[in-house]
Amino acid sequence: MDSHNKIEVLIVEDDLRVAEIQKMFIEQVGGFTTVGVAASYNEAKSYIEIMQPDLILLDVYFPDMDGMDLLRKLKQQKKQMDVIMITATKEINRVQEAVGIGVFDFIIKPVIFERFKQSLLRYRDYYIQLHNLGKSSAHVTQYQVDLLLRKETGVLIVEKEQLPKGIDPLTLEKVLDVLKKVNSGLTAESMALEIGVSRTTGRRYLEYLVSQEKVDADLSYGTVGRPERIYLIRAK
Repeated sequence: MDSHNKIEVLIVEDDLRVAEIQKMFIEQVGGFTTVGVAASYNEAKSYIEIMQPDLILLDVYFPDMDGMDLLRKLKQQKKQMDVIMITATKEINRVQEAVGIGVFDFIIKPVIFERFKQSLLRYRDYYIQLHNLGKSSAHVTQYQVDLLLRKETGVLIVEKEQLPKGIDPLTLEKVLDVLKKVNSGLTAESMALEIGVSRTTGRRYLEYLVSQEKVDADLSYGTVGRPERIYLIRAK
């Protein structure tokens, strides 16, 4: 994603120190750009009308507004603007209301960078997938709709408790991210170098994905030596 196609993010947060931390986190993830920081309802309204951002990071409590009211108004906008709630509130009715209105994610403060990064990476994949679908066809398949509604990345990420021993979810996500960026596939050795693990570990993750039918493996015959297994994301 080049600089002209970065996802535009508006931070709506009245604590400017927290907003600066969020802005710093956004810069570290890549593929996003912060178009503004709004600390009040009027500022948020102006930024939204002028900038029309793709994604809004929204708190709940403000001196002059309730973030939920702004969330409802956002969902009535002509342009689709997605929202990630980032708030200290833990009230179940608030969480339920936000999910019902249609937030992309709900993060409870204090924000941990890895959790924040995970949310933005999921959103980035969702955003790219949605825009690619719009370019390729006016119609979608049930499978494509299911992926978008689950906000997945095009390949199945199973929950930690479902993973077998020796398969870490974060490492698995790294493997998938690397595979999505290559067209010709990778060997276990190349994957190991990419993510900084041993060749044996790289092969274990790749073979696990093969067993889950998310990755295909083929043989590559070099000029000398034994053929190597090449791993490639399975075509949909």
